[in-house]
Amino acid sequence: MGTEAPTIITIPVHCAPKKAPCPTCGRPGRRARILPPRRVRTVAYRAIAYLEITGGEYRARCDCCTTFRNTPDGILPRAAYDNTVRDLVLGRIIEDGMSIERALRSLRREFLLELSTGFVYDVLRDRAAQLDMAEHRRAVLEQFSGALCVDELHLGRFALLLATDPIGDLPVAFALVGADDRGHMRRFLGNLKTWGLMPDVVITDGSNLYPAVLAELWPDAEHQLCVFHILKEINGLVLDAVRRLRTGMSRRGRAGRKKKPGRKGAKRRAATDRRGLTKKEKAAFVFRHRHLIVKRREKLDESERQALWRMFSYLPELVTLRHFAERVYWLFDAPKDYHQASCRRAALVRDATFRRVPELVKALEQLSEEKFPKIMAYLRDPISRRVRTNNHVERTNRMVRFLEKVRYKWRRRKTLVRFLVLRLDHIWSHWTPAEEREPRSPEILRRSKGHAPTRQRPRRVA
Repeated sequence: MGTEAPTIITIPVHCAPKKAPCPTCGRPGRRARILPPRRVRTVAYRAIAYLEITGGEYRARCDCCTTFRNTPDGILPRAAYDNTVRDLVLGRIIEDGMSIERALRSLRREFLLELSTGFVYDVLRDRAAQLDMAEHRRAVLEQFSGALCVDELHLGRFALLLATDPIGDLPVAFALVGADDRGHMRRFLGNLKTWGLMPDVVITDGSNLYPAVLAELWPDAEHQLCVFHILKEINGLVLDAVRRLRTGMSRRGRAGRKKKPGRKGAKRRAATDRRGLTKKEKAAFVFRHRHLIVKRREKLDESERQALWRMFSYLPELVTLRHFAERVYWLFDAPKDYHQASCRRAALVRDATFRRVPELVKALEQLSEEKFPKIMAYLRDPISRRVRTNNHVERTNRMVRFLEKVRYKWRRRKTLVRFLVLRLDHIWSHWTPAEEREPRSPEILRRSKGHAPTRQRPRRVA
């Protein structure tokens, strides 16, 4: 059974008035002749559609040219496809995040369009050439809230330096550079200062790229270290201590034991059951549930609480690690002001029990007197403007990483910059001020700003 021939649709379009404006200066010219009809491909679902355009040639009454030809709106001069086809290509690649190959297959399946890869690149290049980046910079400066998140992302041979506004929910700027070093970061942030960007607070991770550069460019701005990264470093050190204790327990379970030859009989299995788990098996249980040591209390279910108690019975030293993790969460869980946060830190640092564990000593270095004011800098801002993590720029980085993965062939700098400009232009053009958006619940607002659940005092170990 053969396939049916596609439906062909022809739509006549007449655009040959007696007078038409010059495409350069707009001065009207008189029609000299009517041109023969030409066909331009347009869009129709599961059909082949053409626009049969009848245009005219005009004598120019200006110095721009001698004659000119007119085209209807939505069609570029000498174009084989109208702007509807170009918008479909841009929508699938920029908005839907498709690769070029998937976009071409989609257009072929739905609209019977046989497009080439070169046409797609031409569409992207023409769209990027139409953008007014100076206007974007002016809009960003007008809407800038005063908070700036900065981060870096590796894209193949390049490094992407990205800055966003977490309160305004707006990308600010980016730079694609050859190396992730202090010189490129200084040049990137220096360009933002040249534009006139003067932030009140800059949120970064714990990288050593930022302190000297920020002190040089914006000495009056607060430098806020990302609380999420600090907690991640501390929890990693706590888990290192769990790993060390579990490894020691496993080694003690293997010491001096020799495996008896032969299969286990009923008597040996019964004796093993009466004896209970070996130290090696207990160590394996601790290893499987090690994440519970640093999991927040309010997120533990009943089975996880039981598992945590079993871990404490196998390794009592884990109680100290669990108590330390809860005290750290208590430190960061919404203190009223910097004075209260300092008192909580002092109580945590003075605890001699934590000083006996080498991994916890390293964890306390993350809360040193030099770093702690930067960790708690957000407490000096009004509650409605407190931003304590750089999660906003991290989310934008993940979006860029996802889009880059489906474009593994895009490795030239020019191609990457073009796509990033188009993607950020799409975000900018669809952005609305916060006062015009639909109101959100307090819980969603708290999560979006990176605030942790509120607790007034530390609780007992689970």
